[in-house]
Amino acid sequence: MSYKIIIDSCGELTEAMKADEHFGSAALTLYVDDHTIVDDETFDQHQFLKLVAESPNCPKSACPSPESFRDKFDCGADHVYAVTLSSELSGSYNSAELGKNLFLEEHPEKKAYVFNSRSASVGETLIGLKIQECEEAGMAFEEVVEQVEAYIEKQNTWFVLESLETLRKNGRLSHMKAILATALKIKPVMTATPEGTIEQLAQARGMNKALVKMTDAIVEYVGQDQDRILALSHCNCPQRAEMVRDELNRRLHLKDIIVVDTAGVSSMYANDGGIIAVV
Repeated sequence: MSYKIIIDSCGELTEAMKADEHFGSAALTLYVDDHTIVDDETFDQHQFLKLVAESPNCPKSACPSPESFRDKFDCGADHVYAVTLSSELSGSYNSAELGKNLFLEEHPEKKAYVFNSRSASVGETLIGLKIQECEEAGMAFEEVVEQVEAYIEKQNTWFVLESLETLRKNGRLSHMKAILATALKIKPVMTATPEGTIEQLAQARGMNKALVKMTDAIVEYVGQDQDRILALSHCNCPQRAEMVRDELNRRLHLKDIIVVDTAGVSSMYANDGGIIAVV
C-alpha cells in the first residue's frame, strides 16, 4: 500500500471509504458531564443526543494525542496524509503535526503531511477523497500536497442549526438571545471564513426558509464551476438532507452529491436536526 489517508473523526467516512484500506480514522473523545464517549464505530448518535439534551452543560471534546496520531502514521505506507478539523476549532491539527514529526523522526525515509481542513465534518471527507484522486492519478507526493491545498482554498462550508442550545451552553450566545431566537423560530445560516472560523451569513424564521437561504448561497458560490462534488451531512434528519440534495440537483449539475449522517464531533456541533454542506 503506497499511501494512507487518516481523517480525524470529525470527518465522516462514507461506507465506501470505510471499506477502503487507504482510509483510516483518528478518534476524538466526547464528554457529557461524567459520560465519556469515544467517537469511533461504537458511537451511538441517539444516546449521545439524549445525553446532550438532558444536560445543562455544554458537551466537550478532546483531540487524539500526538502519540495516537504517530501510531496512525506508522502504517507501512510510503505516503501518509492526515486531515483534521479546522485548527481554529480544535487542537487536532497541532496534535497531528506533533504526531507526524514523531513518526518522521523514527522513519525519515517516509513522507507525511497534515492538512488543516479549515472546515469540519464532510469538508474533511471531500479533502480525503481529493487526496485519493491525486494519488490514484500517480502524482508525486509534493504535487498531491500542492493540489489538495489549492482545493482547500476553494472549498466553502455552510450549516443551519435547528437548535441554538449548544451555542448558548458554550457561551457563544447569550441566554436571552437564545430564548428569543427559539421563541421566534429564528434559524441562523452559518458559514466558515477562509481562516476556518465560523460566522453568521444570514438568518430566517423557520428551518425551511433557512435551508432555502443556504441553498441559494451554495448555488451562487458554485456558479459555473460545477465540475465538483458537494457533500451534505445531517444530524438525525435524513429527509431534510434529501430535500436539500434534491433542490441542489435541480439547480446545479454537479459531479456528485454525497449525503452522510454526522459522526460524534459533528453531531456535537450540529446538534439534533442540523445540516452541514460543503463544496
